[in-house]
Amino acid sequence: MPLPGSIIIGEVTPQVECGAFPAKRALGDAISVRADIFTHGTELLAAELLFRKEGEDDWHRSAMRQGQDDRWEGEFRAEEIGVYRFTIEAWVDRYSTWLESLKKWQLAGEDTAQDLKIGMAMLGEIASSSGSEGKAIAEIAARMQKAGQSHATEIASDARTVELATRNQKRDCTRFGKELEIVVESRLARFASWYELFPRSQSKAEGRHGNFEDCIQRLDDISAMGFNILYLAPIHPIGTTNRRGRNGSPVALETDPGSPWAIGSSDGGHKSINRELGTLADFKQLLRKARQKRMEVALDIAFQCSPDHPYVREHPDWFYHRSDGSIRYAENPPKKYFDIYPFNFETGDRKGLWNELKSIFDFWIEAGVTIFRVDNPHTKPFAFWEWVIGEIKKEHPEVIFLSEAFTRPKVMYELSKLGFTESYSYFTWKNFNWELEEYFAEVNKSGIADFFWPNLFTNTPDILPFVLQKGGRPAFMLRALLAATLSPLWGVYSGFELCESEALPGREEYLNSEKYEIRQRDWNRKGNIKKLITRLNEIRRDHESLQELGNLEFHPAPNPNLVLYTKKSVDGDDVLMIVVNINPYEAQDAVLRVPIDRLGVRSDESYGVRDLLTGELFRWYGEYNYVRLVPGERPGHVFAIERFSP
Repeated sequence: MPLPGSIIIGEVTPQVECGAFPAKRALGDAISVRADIFTHGTELLAAELLFRKEGEDDWHRSAMRQGQDDRWEGEFRAEEIGVYRFTIEAWVDRYSTWLESLKKWQLAGEDTAQDLKIGMAMLGEIASSSGSEGKAIAEIAARMQKAGQSHATEIASDARTVELATRNQKRDCTRFGKELEIVVESRLARFASWYELFPRSQSKAEGRHGNFEDCIQRLDDISAMGFNILYLAPIHPIGTTNRRGRNGSPVALETDPGSPWAIGSSDGGHKSINRELGTLADFKQLLRKARQKRMEVALDIAFQCSPDHPYVREHPDWFYHRSDGSIRYAENPPKKYFDIYPFNFETGDRKGLWNELKSIFDFWIEAGVTIFRVDNPHTKPFAFWEWVIGEIKKEHPEVIFLSEAFTRPKVMYELSKLGFTESYSYFTWKNFNWELEEYFAEVNKSGIADFFWPNLFTNTPDILPFVLQKGGRPAFMLRALLAATLSPLWGVYSGFELCESEALPGREEYLNSEKYEIRQRDWNRKGNIKKLITRLNEIRRDHESLQELGNLEFHPAPNPNLVLYTKKSVDGDDVLMIVVNINPYEAQDAVLRVPIDRLGVRSDESYGVRDLLTGELFRWYGEYNYVRLVPGERPGHVFAIERFSP
């Protein structure tokens, strides 16, 4: 065995918080593992990456390659969804060390007869303990003994000799001190386009409550735009006690439908369906029809209750109580939500509450749902999410959890480390070029991208950003272009494609919010941006670089109204350059310094840049080239490089 500390294995990546949490990858990824591996002196080392799927007893092995500055790299393929474990072994490669020294001595003109004897003896030792390959190794040693020094060196250096010797020589291994974990998620977990809607608003008849059949009728339109996840606002019975009226008014009319997030009535709770939407069978039919169009349905999970929820009657101890014994409604100062009660996750019956909440996920998984958007997870204990997601993933590793946690960065990151597959992000509020560059440079760093997968929603039922309120159709276009190309995950709340922008004065909230009333829309009305959205999703499907995270690089733009970035696939075969005018009011132009090294173009080369949005081909030369972007007409370019024929 080597002396302790003789071989150092450190700075292993991917690794989240010294291995406290698993890193994250998608099915089919080539998982690259890197480490600093070195020893004292001049001896050469060899190293292997050891990996196995959870439940396997034996390690699979993959040779690691030495790069610059003692940085080594190996990889394995994520062939199944689930948890993989990996570690690293390294050892002194005595045969390669001897062979390298022999060549250097001979190049210096030294007599190497004794060195050759050492090598032949080494091969003899290897042969005696090499099983079926021992005879071949012994024959090589015998040939070397009969040959002259020069020929013997050629035999020792032959690729077959080196392979046999290094594979069979004794290994005094040093193993990295930890087994690290990687969670492999589905491809859909990392690359998807989300479309959010309220099922009750899908009816074509003015004033009629929509249902699941109406949602089925909308599938063609949503699928044609390229969305592959249909996210439904809560579908459960809605309480009547303290029901909120239009625009969140504390006084509701008898005809007001209430907020879908005020879950529970005499008809049931989180495992029931609002009877006006249909039945469980109708819901399952929606799932089937969506899958026929290669779409999955995501369900909203909000762990809170209307005062009319059966849990309130059956388990009053699961809720917070005031000093007078009444149940406390939800509060988020200065807001008060009289129509919902939050759960007390530290109740004396914690086991009963936690198991019941897990059973809600279990119920909908059994019904066929594999994607959940979780409402406000940052207001519930971290320990609960670590437990419930861990338990569900044991039986259903394919399930996807989207965290709707618009909160402090460290809280968002912690939820991702604990098991949430992807997360809402701060994109919604990043408008200036420096803000976009700063934020996305952070979330694309390897230490963050290893566990945090940002989903860039352009808007939500709760958030109508000021840029969309004031910037009109051009703002919707540029924000769609940014969201669809900055991350593999993006989403819109329905009405975005129609450029809906009517807001409550001075607030980032919709006027006549769909949260509190039923809406009907003309989905093809004039001024929509469905064509742009469709094209963006087509480009995303066709280009691997837009399906990966951690491959985003920003480049200086001489005009602060422009943002310039590239995305390059891991294999290097697909690279795109995107430039966006982030000013929705005025045309902007600039002479860009094109990152030709990133694009694989020479400084003296004439080349084509194809705008994938319009199909136009421009002939450029060298580093400096001109662009002009007009709001509402040309919000940006998504450029692919094309070579001109000689």
